[in-house]
Amino acid sequence: MRKTLLFIVLTGLSLVSNAQNADEIVAKYYETVGGNKWEAVTGILLTANVDGGGMKIPLEIVKMSDGRGYLKINIQGQEIFQNAFDGVTSWSTNFMTQKAEKSTADDTENTKRSSKEFPDALVSYKKLGYKLSLEGEDKIDGTACWKLKLEKNTQLVEGEEVPNIEYYYIDKDSNVPIMMESEINSGDMKGKIGQTKFSDYQEVSGLIYPFSISQGIKDGPSQPITFEKVVISPTVDAKTFSFPEN
Repeated sequence: MRKTLLFIVLTGLSLVSNAQNADEIVAKYYETVGGNKWEAVTGILLTANVDGGGMKIPLEIVKMSDGRGYLKINIQGQEIFQNAFDGVTSWSTNFMTQKAEKSTADDTENTKRSSKEFPDALVSYKKLGYKLSLEGEDKIDGTACWKLKLEKNTQLVEGEEVPNIEYYYIDKDSNVPIMMESEINSGDMKGKIGQTKFSDYQEVSGLIYPFSISQGIKDGPSQPITFEKVVISPTVDAKTFSFPEN
């Protein structure tokens, strides 16, 4: 009986310690990238030129603190929006017809659920009710990291609620994420592990932000993006986020 009770107590203490460590790691990350300065930030605007088969394609990403955002590319003078969201409606430009189309009900709901992750899911996990835990240690490209598990709000896939879990790898020395992984829940890549790598952290208006991001599939191809400019609290016309009814 004593052994059983001792085991329960030690297990409980271990779980508490684990949670505290995860919180401390994220707290260090938050302070490293600017801490409370983020509270005054209304949004982020990123610009880059990506390689499109030998042609440079201008790219613009906007993410506002109130959840609005969009990704815009310019192909031969034609502006194409992807994952645009005005707080209510989610929409994208159809590459074939060049016309704006509203997202499916599932995609719109999923966008709403993740829209308040500003500046990212790690920083805002407590107020959004996400569950954070420390999974242990790992090495990414030779860098010693803490591995964090973030259980977010579920996602809708074909009308069904499915788990939505992300794994973050935090550089032990610099205290910033260098990689995030999550399972893809829908589409042609369903079941594969999506991978995003972060690097080249630089100071902008007193905040630290990664100027290089690479997105792809684990053990597969990836698309690197190097941002040429990062603007903190940009002025963006509200109409840009809205679905173009005409």
